[in-house]
Amino acid sequence: MKKHFQSGAVRRGFRLGKLGLSLTGSYLGYQAQNLLLGDARRAERKRGFQQDASRRVRQELQSLKGAAMKLGQILSLQTHALPEEAIQELANLQMRAPGMHPALARAQFKSSCGKYPEEVFREFEPEPFAAASLGQVHGAITRSGEKVAVKIQYPAIRSAIENDFKLFRSATLPGRLTGHAPVALLDEIQRGFLEETDYLHEGRNLDFFGQGLEGFPYLSIPKVHWALTTDRVLTMSFVEGAPLETFLEGKPPQAVRDLIGSRVVELYYSQLHRLQALHADHHPGNYLFQPDGRIGLVDFGCVKRLTFDVSDLIRCCVGRSWRQGEKQAGHVLRLVFGPGVPFRRARQMLPTLEDLAGSLYPEPGSAGLVVNFGEPKLLEIMGRSLKMAVRDKLANPEFAFTSRADLGIYSLLHQLRARVNVVEIWRRVSA
Repeated sequence: MKKHFQSGAVRRGFRLGKLGLSLTGSYLGYQAQNLLLGDARRAERKRGFQQDASRRVRQELQSLKGAAMKLGQILSLQTHALPEEAIQELANLQMRAPGMHPALARAQFKSSCGKYPEEVFREFEPEPFAAASLGQVHGAITRSGEKVAVKIQYPAIRSAIENDFKLFRSATLPGRLTGHAPVALLDEIQRGFLEETDYLHEGRNLDFFGQGLEGFPYLSIPKVHWALTTDRVLTMSFVEGAPLETFLEGKPPQAVRDLIGSRVVELYYSQLHRLQALHADHHPGNYLFQPDGRIGLVDFGCVKRLTFDVSDLIRCCVGRSWRQGEKQAGHVLRLVFGPGVPFRRARQMLPTLEDLAGSLYPEPGSAGLVVNFGEPKLLEIMGRSLKMAVRDKLANPEFAFTSRADLGIYSLLHQLRARVNVVEIWRRVSA
């Protein structure tokens, strides 16, 4: 078993290394040709190189699936930092990975459920309508006539994630030794990714959030069919709606974009404040939108249970409580970075925290209380703050998945070009 584990890690590492060398060679060739081209041709060549490189990265990450593909999904949210060509390619990782062959999907289903899909369902679509990093989703009709979505896990995906983290831990050894990549942070990320491979756990998450957010009539969360669910097969009610890219192709009016944006923010703060738990995988493929503003939220494999008072932190950010003196500043910084970080080191993040609060929670008397998420400012500040946290050894493992969720939410709102009064929504939710 150990030998197989090591060989799997070596194979995946070789493929990633080969991709890196190939891209390096292409880049050197591209730069050499630039010396012979004029400015107009250089711009054309640059777009061509970015398209080709992005396509190769996307194809390799799609093929590897697992944690490697999840990294690509997170990169696809960097709309403020990566070229448009890269974002367009990486966005395909959200729901469009190469699926299993129908025969393999049938075998996976039977190995987990004891019967073939056609023995369980009245109808079962052999081709998946969505395929992502850990599994693919098929449409089906139950014996009672209900339309459902059936998620089937890829073979050996848990081992693939373990192999990826074995490589990742080796690659980050210098950072672990210096404290820039804490072991606890890597442990938290690995725990979250491996948790997603247990579909029984995801089913319990669906039940929890379905009950906790049932007061929102515009929201649909899948309901679990427990009799047709195992640790590797998850059968859920079918949720209607279009993914973000398709929804935006219909050119929804600004009023609908703003309505959906406000609802996304309301749902997010309701999770933080009322449930003390967070759907932590907010890439656009996990949202389904309808023209009247209704929202479907799917894929609850990655959920973060909060162990700190996030409502207190938000209240401090809205009120800028760190301005009231070092005692209050210390309180806020302990919420953000944990109690073990010296105040002197943590306080250097206060200007960035001020910038984040200013962008997300405008003060009365400023230019306006409505946040225009179409502007990239908030994402740029967040990216800068994450870099500073790593550079200054301030990364808090508790924020590994909340930061991922924040990035996903803000990127989604940015692509919607939504305009939202965040402070008003927060005050309403937390009242």
